[in-house]
Amino acid sequence: MSKAVLIVDDSEMVRNFHAYILKSAGFNVISAVDGADGLEKLYMNDIGLVLTDINMPNMDGYTLIEKIRSDEEFEDLPIIIISTEDEARDKQRGYDAGANLYIVKPTDPANLIENVRLLLEE
Repeated sequence: MSKAVLIVDDSEMVRNFHAYILKSAGFNVISAVDGADGLEKLYMNDIGLVLTDINMPNMDGYTLIEKIRSDEEFEDLPIIIISTEDEARDKQRGYDAGANLYIVKPTDPANLIENVRLLLEE
């Protein structure tokens, strides 16, 4: 079985929307409700890519990315931020934390699928 895409977002509607898009494209998807839940699921599953929101309770997306990047096992794991935050400083902070890509919501399904495929192939 191929590695799963981990979707981390506190909005159930957004999680379900992104899961639907990726599942329809043939990806195996695992969902988490916040950064802490995402980190736990990362260690319990075979994850090939993380898709995360920034603004979440318990652990935000920036902290999640920094924790993932601090573990040698996951230093090359592709990470995409999908957020409503559209300011240059938010994007820069995301890249500084270790994200590979920053996408602003609302998500274009074709663009999301293409970017996930590209990052999983690297």
